Amino acid sequence: MAEESFTLSISGMTCSACAASIEKVTSKVESVREVSVNLPLNRAVVHLQPSAQFHQTKAKVITAIERSGFGVKTTRGKPALIDDAKSELRKKGQKVSLALLLALPTLYLTMFADDFGTINGMNRRLLLAFFTTLPVYFWSGWEFHLKAWKSLRSGTANMDVLVHLGTTVAFLWSFLITFEPSLPFLPSVFTTATHVFFDGVVFIIGFVLLGNWMEAAAKLKATDAIHSLMQLQPKQARVITDEASGYSETQDVEAVAVGSLVKVLLGETIPLDGVLFQSKASIDESMMTGEPYPVRKSDGDRVSAGTIVLDGTIFIRTSRVADDTLLANIVDLVEEAQMGKAPIQRLVDRITAVFVPVVVLLAVLAACFWLFYPDSSSYNPMETNAELAMIVFVSTLVIACPCALGLATPTALIVGTGAGARYGILIKGIEALEHAHSTDTLVVDKTGTLTSGKPRVSHIELLDCEVKEILSIAAALEDESNHPLASAIRTSWSNVTSHRPDIRGIQTMPGLGMIGDLDGAVVAIGNVELMEDVGIEIDEEILQKLALAAGKGVTLVLVSMGLRLLGWIEAKDRIRESSKRAVKQAKQMGYDVIMLTGDREEAARTVAEEVGIETVIAGVKPDEKAEQIAVLQAKGLTVAMVGDGINDAAALSRADVGLAMGAGSDIALDAADFVLLRNDLIDAVASLSLGRSTMRRIRSNLGWAFIYNAIGIPLAMGIMLPFSGFLLPPAFAAAAMSLSSVSVVGNSLLLRWWRPNLE
Repeated sequence: MAEESFTLSISGMTCSACAASIEKVTSKVESVREVSVNLPLNRAVVHLQPSAQFHQTKAKVITAIERSGFGVKTTRGKPALIDDAKSELRKKGQKVSLALLLALPTLYLTMFADDFGTINGMNRRLLLAFFTTLPVYFWSGWEFHLKAWKSLRSGTANMDVLVHLGTTVAFLWSFLITFEPSLPFLPSVFTTATHVFFDGVVFIIGFVLLGNWMEAAAKLKATDAIHSLMQLQPKQARVITDEASGYSETQDVEAVAVGSLVKVLLGETIPLDGVLFQSKASIDESMMTGEPYPVRKSDGDRVSAGTIVLDGTIFIRTSRVADDTLLANIVDLVEEAQMGKAPIQRLVDRITAVFVPVVVLLAVLAACFWLFYPDSSSYNPMETNAELAMIVFVSTLVIACPCALGLATPTALIVGTGAGARYGILIKGIEALEHAHSTDTLVVDKTGTLTSGKPRVSHIELLDCEVKEILSIAAALEDESNHPLASAIRTSWSNVTSHRPDIRGIQTMPGLGMIGDLDGAVVAIGNVELMEDVGIEIDEEILQKLALAAGKGVTLVLVSMGLRLLGWIEAKDRIRESSKRAVKQAKQMGYDVIMLTGDREEAARTVAEEVGIETVIAGVKPDEKAEQIAVLQAKGLTVAMVGDGINDAAALSRADVGLAMGAGSDIALDAADFVLLRNDLIDAVASLSLGRSTMRRIRSNLGWAFIYNAIGIPLAMGIMLPFSGFLLPPAFAAAAMSLSSVSVVGNSLLLRWWRPNLE
């Protein structure tokens, strides 16, 4: 039985400790192999053992998560998840509004109001403060209390525990002091104390909720890119049901089968992947690739779902179902990348797993210290040591923030992958970003990478035949090849003749060319090495001519029949306008650029000199490219490889960072770490730049989170009290805690303004 997995939408997560708690309880469920929880996306992906009973295990996982204090929904489609996130944001907003509305009245009553007299011996002013605190503590803050108890019951501790402990202790303390005249059994510590902390309770809950609301809003904004991609594909398609009459009917895209004929009008979005059928049109692909200029398409050309028809009415023969379109694959790729965890994030997860218990311990120790420290009275801003211990305990609990640590990596990753997706750069995982950050060597293929990948025949050298003969044999041998040279040869042949000999037993010789049988004679097309293998003797004069031709930067293809060398075909591939610019940018970024190609040394160096590459490794067979990458890595280099994703698959997989130009082939999606929707080297350089920018955000986020806790917790514990008399109030601690999380998310959101350098 094959391994299965499912995705759950999780509500109620507030920090990385929450995510760790869910992972912990879920991992304990029988038949669960692996769990990955993403805090910013509010999502969990659960992978099951091959032998698992899917529905039973899924039900057990949902139950375990709900018992831990979190809400669970089975994903009902990506748009539904967005709606759920917006609904949750509105609910948070209502609770925040109430808390902040009552915050100032509570503060005034607690700290600044004149005496209102007493009722039954109790202070009216404190009673009013108690009543303004009640709805905040029990309604706005109820989620903290409920989830804290569920978390503790499951054997874990998260930020909710800290907020619950801090607000509950402050609330009970204040309650007992307020109602002390009616409670004669209370110990003297309450009868002598005068300070209450109702304002702290309200401000803590209010600021924490405000921080959570701002986080949720920022996280929703961080996923804008992926949400935009989801909206690109139309929900319906106009399907031709009778091709003879042209009659069409509207159908849901999910119901349209492969091979259907779909009609798309001017200005409409193409609903499914396919090929143009008896149509021509300009297509706007900017939403997917970032390419600002329309692309002209004609009969037989591929078109993708999510792109827009700019002129006329077109017909498309569909090639993929709705769930398997390029757009759908792109969305899945981006989401998978956003669910990834960096090695540094795994370290953070281990820290946050013990963070809350350590903070509680520190809070208790600090409170005990100030409670029993005999010399604190000289600089104690409170009336008693008990009140000082109380404020230190609450502030220490509240200021500690595992949220900032937990959000540091995933928020930057989400925004970074989203920014790349807007410009046709797809990142398949966090490891790719980390390696991109440390890359020092950029290896590029020649054909299809530095050049357009669409060569044309520029010259035919005839030795012992006519043009028709050499082209006919060459076209027949290359009939089923998808190599760009094969297409150029077939085009040239079709312009000269329609005759094609019946060549049988055609075989591909990897890295050499093609051979076959024509009326008992071996015919071959390929390089010099292949000619020698089939018994062709090439004299020195011919070799000199070949060298001279290769020096012009053309690709040479020799053709033979029997023991005769018929001649050779020269194909010229146009260098991309952006290649020289891309190489220059890569060097400015500090990369050592190397060309790795199977072409002849002379042709490769001609192209290399034109684009500004000094190091060339030529004459390498496709299966040897990976070995060359390994040689570079053995020298201690971190290598990024750029290829077309077809012939370079092994090298792309072997490189530390694989960048595949063009996402049309499945092999590109499988082999590479970055997939570039545009066939442009400048996007490869932009990918590495994006990787650097994202990792800088991650590191600055983590640095800020660690510094915040390293400074904030000691301040809350009262370390500055003996020296300056400074004591951090609970309300300020709550504000600082919320600010730390929001600042981390805000720093990540700066990546939304990342743009590739196309200059």
